[in-house]
Amino acid sequence: MSKDSYQHLAHPPETGAPLIFAFHGTGGDASQFFSFARRIDPAAGVVSPTGDVDENGAARFFKRSGEGVYDMKDLPQRVETMSRFIKVHAADHPSSPVYGFGYSNGANILSFVIMAQAGLFDRVALMHPLIPWSPGPVDGLQGLKVLLTAGRADPICPWPLTERLITWFDAQGAIVETLLHNGGHEIALDEYRAVTDFLKRPHRERGDAT
Repeated sequence: MSKDSYQHLAHPPETGAPLIFAFHGTGGDASQFFSFARRIDPAAGVVSPTGDVDENGAARFFKRSGEGVYDMKDLPQRVETMSRFIKVHAADHPSSPVYGFGYSNGANILSFVIMAQAGLFDRVALMHPLIPWSPGPVDGLQGLKVLLTAGRADPICPWPLTERLITWFDAQGAIVETLLHNGGHEIALDEYRAVTDFLKRPHRERGDAT
């Protein structure tokens, strides 16, 4: 069943409050960001899945053969499965805007889902994503609110690729904010603060000022 496609932690939103999907990085699990997401907005709901790919004991959301070398036969099915999982959980709360955030591999699966299903999310925060190619144009991202955070010295997600992804979102008409720090692949305290602020802002229809 799509709703149980992943082991996950879930907490329902109050009526009209956001539903936040939280996606862990490689080696994490559903608990990595669940408590953090709950603190962002106590009225919000949270759904936090654990990736179903085992890479030498580390959970991931899709397969790879090396850093930034993704299994392109595996990826489309993983994206489709995650998209269905998100849809059925969101359908239980039709009055809730749908937000998402993820770190590293979690940011990647979230990126691929919104590229494949542009209307699923109202707001997304991507921490240290790595998209190692230039995506083609995607309809339906106009006005999507995107926060992208990164480390300028990140050895896993090189800054030029991050900058290219920012440019790509801009070109699709998304409303993009960025937060950069001078470190590497770690999540800086300022990133947690930025994600919290971004996801706590009052909801407006996509494209409206916030």
